[in-house]
Amino acid sequence: MARDTGEPVTASCLYAVFDPVTRACTAASAGHAPPVVLGALGDPLALEPPAGPLLGTGRGGYEAVRAELPDGSLLALYTNGLVRSAPGARQILLRVLSHPDRPLRRLADDAVYALLPSQGEDDAVLLLARTRGLAEERLAEWTLPKDAAVVGTARRLARHQLADWGLEDLAFTTELIVSELFTNAIRYGSPPIRLRMIRDRSLICEVSDGSSTAPHLRNARAIDEGGRGLSLVARLAARWGTRFGRRGKTIWCEQELDGG
Repeated sequence: MARDTGEPVTASCLYAVFDPVTRACTAASAGHAPPVVLGALGDPLALEPPAGPLLGTGRGGYEAVRAELPDGSLLALYTNGLVRSAPGARQILLRVLSHPDRPLRRLADDAVYALLPSQGEDDAVLLLARTRGLAEERLAEWTLPKDAAVVGTARRLARHQLADWGLEDLAFTTELIVSELFTNAIRYGSPPIRLRMIRDRSLICEVSDGSSTAPHLRNARAIDEGGRGLSLVARLAARWGTRFGRRGKTIWCEQELDGG
């Protein structure tokens, strides 16, 4: 059994989110090395979030940075074990990965062999991803006024969009989800209120508003008149959640598509 020294357990972390609609990548770092990012032609791109405090120190103050990544850009995330023993490791990684014609598995193998020529480290991990934006025909969005009367409008817009995509079978469930999310935004949110639908491997419905107040899922009692909206959404959707932006929040719901 390890002896408790009283020292806090800390860890570094790099968190990155890529939005295929805006093609923007947002990243924040807790004492972790910045990612390596290259354009579609192998040219280096800047995405270097300031290294904030390590996780576990009890301090906050993480700053996120944002950069637009063209289609076909390469994003490389790695642990310290991959670059610890190689001088100039970041430059080596940039050089090895600057071959857009090679598949990701080949690039990953080349990078690991270049940085760890003898024996591997237990914590040496390399994660590669290529960006791919969403085609315009797979996206629909509307900004609607904060008025209870437009909930029906939001349902109709969702139904018509599903018809355009050939997803009429999801109309009933999607209308319920949109209705509950839009009603919640009107009651507790602030303008602007937006509805966005994304057809990708799944169907995603998002409702955004200008308030940063987070919704709470609760179990309504039989005598309660409200409080069932998010519970209903959670039952209808395969996954759902909340994300916060620079101003306001977005509640999203994901429905699985047959063959998606």
